[in-house]
Amino acid sequence: MNDDIMEGNWKQLKGKVRENWGKLTDDDVDEIAGKREHFVGKIQEKYGMKRDEAEKEWDRLTK
Repeated sequence: MNDDIMEGNWKQLKGKVRENWGKLTDDDVDEIAGKREHFVGKIQEKYGMKRDEAEKEWDRLTK
């Protein structure tokens, strides 16, 4: 899924993000706003993941 489509579908995916990554606050989720780089950065920050692991999580979310 390309980033433009993802940003458009973000409202639908917010719940899924909150379920899977409970350490993210509502503000974090709003800041991500469907943007890959923001998601990867927040997941790295909150969960201590390496970049490639966080990118795999994004790919899993967007499939």
